[in-house]
Amino acid sequence: MAQNVDMSGKSCVVTGANSGIGKETALELAKMGARVALVCRNPQKGEAALADIRREAPTAQLDLMIADTSSFASVRGLAAQIRENYSRLDVLINNAGAAVPMRALSADGIEMTVAGNHLGAALLTLLLLDLLKASAPARIISVSSEAQRNAKLDMNDLQFERRQYRTLAAYGQSKLLMNAFTFELARRLAGIGVTANCLHPGVVRTNIWPSNPPLLFKIILGAMKPFMLDSKKGAEVTIFLATSPDLANVTGKYFVKSKVAPSNPLARDPKVSEEIWQWTTKTIGVSLS
Repeated sequence: MAQNVDMSGKSCVVTGANSGIGKETALELAKMGARVALVCRNPQKGEAALADIRREAPTAQLDLMIADTSSFASVRGLAAQIRENYSRLDVLINNAGAAVPMRALSADGIEMTVAGNHLGAALLTLLLLDLLKASAPARIISVSSEAQRNAKLDMNDLQFERRQYRTLAAYGQSKLLMNAFTFELARRLAGIGVTANCLHPGVVRTNIWPSNPPLLFKIILGAMKPFMLDSKKGAEVTIFLATSPDLANVTGKYFVKSKVAPSNPLARDPKVSEEIWQWTTKTIGVSLS
C-alpha cells in the first residue's frame, strides 16, 4: 500500500463506504489528507461509519452522501450532489456491490445484481466524467472480483429472465460486465488524463454476501471463512490504485494483489466489450458526449 502518499487537496468518492473494504478505503484516504465522500445506502450505518473514521482521523474532511447504487434516480441524485459540493474529483472508487441470494428487481425493473454491481457504477462514472476530466489527472477505480474469471455471458439474457438464477453466476457476470466496461472506457478516454482500472481485492470477509444464503452457498462460505482476508487487508489494492504515483498513466488494467493480471478473455474481446458498452449505455440512458 502506498502509505506515505500525500493526498492533501485531493477529493475522492467511495461508494459502499459504510463497512468492509469501502470503509477501510475511505479511512486510509482520509488519513492521507484527502477530502472523502462516503456514499452509503443506509443513513444510520453511514453516520456510524462517519463517526468511526472521525475517531481514527479527527482532522479528516468527510462528507456523507446517501444513495442506492441499484437505483438510477438515486445515482443521478448522488451525482448532482457531488457536482454541487465538489469543485474537483481526483478519484472515483466504485466499491459498492452485493451478492443477491434470489432473483429480484431494482426500482427500475432491472435484475438487482447487474443493477447494483455494474449499471449503477457505470451511470455514476459517466455522470461524473466531466468533473473528473476537469480535475485531470484523475482516476476511476472499480472493485471487481475473481468471480468474473469463469463467468459465462449471455448477451440475450443478462438479467436471468430465461436462465436459472444462481447467486455466484449472477455475481460473476456482473463483475465481468464491470471489467469489460472499464477496459472499453479506458480505451475511449485514452490521452485525456483520466485513467480507468479495476481490481480483485482478495476474498474478503465483508457483508456483500447474503445474510441468509441457500444451504450450499452457506456451506461454501463457511469453508472459506478461515482463509478470507479482513477488510483492512482487502482495501490495500484499492488504496494502491487510488494513490500510487507509479500508476499515474496506467489505464485499462485489472489488478490482483496489486499487480496487473489477466481478466476473463471475454472482457478483452473488442466485439464483446463494444456490445457490453452499447447495452450498458442504452440501459442507463447515458453515453460519452
